[in-house]
Amino acid sequence: MRIGVNVPNFGPGTNPDVLRSWAQTVEGLGYDLLMVSDHVAITPDVAKQYPAPFYEPFTTLAWLAGATTRIGIGTTVLIVPYRHPLLVARMAANLNDLSGGRLVLGVGIGWARQEFEALGAAYERRGKVTDEYLAAIRAAWADEGDYRSGGVPIWVGGGSEAGLRRAVRYGEGWHPLRNTLPWLREHWSRLKEIAAEEGRPVPALAPRILLRITDAPPAERRAGEGTIEQVMADLEELRGLGAETVVLDPFHTDPDETRHPEAAWEMLAAVAARRG
Repeated sequence: MRIGVNVPNFGPGTNPDVLRSWAQTVEGLGYDLLMVSDHVAITPDVAKQYPAPFYEPFTTLAWLAGATTRIGIGTTVLIVPYRHPLLVARMAANLNDLSGGRLVLGVGIGWARQEFEALGAAYERRGKVTDEYLAAIRAAWADEGDYRSGGVPIWVGGGSEAGLRRAVRYGEGWHPLRNTLPWLREHWSRLKEIAAEEGRPVPALAPRILLRITDAPPAERRAGEGTIEQVMADLEELRGLGAETVVLDPFHTDPDETRHPEAAWEMLAAVAARRG
């Protein structure tokens, strides 16, 4: 099972030097994948959680690909309705080629209504638009020519019925974000039922989970939260469920965390040491 890391590409402590240090630290610890998030217009609803500066993911990943040598790169998640699908197809194909085939394209429908309005995108139609755009991206890649992707895998986020069907129809992977293990087990079972109903392959399980190591076991917790023993047990349970990749997310809720990345690096080092 591969293990990746969600690298914060936003917040008051983030700058080019810090991003490069994140990438080289994660690669140096032996992780398999580094991923970044996506916002374009930092409207008030976005800024509450992810304040500026916010580094655009394709630009950031292209730069970090040159600062690393082997680690995979990806988006968790690219908001599909924000960009023309042929632009996404071209950028993803080029980035995959320039990085030596290292790209994973994680995608989602988005949630920030004010950002949709700022970009002139239809918030109410974001699910339908995402489906249409994913079909167009795949068609562009299938057409080869300037859009030759080299086999970029698409991971589809979301846990609603529509999101699960989207993952089955358009994704090589299903990429739910920061849930509990009971939730993951239940929805993973449902996704497999949908794949059987539609006569399609089951996408790979590739969740993003919280990484929050505590001294004592918390009473209620999401996957990846608790003592180091609990975190490692969660990873082992996900392996047992058939997860091919798990992405660790060491950002909790406070943007000031980005000023002190060393705390996150220590947690990642602890997991890497147990991983062996």
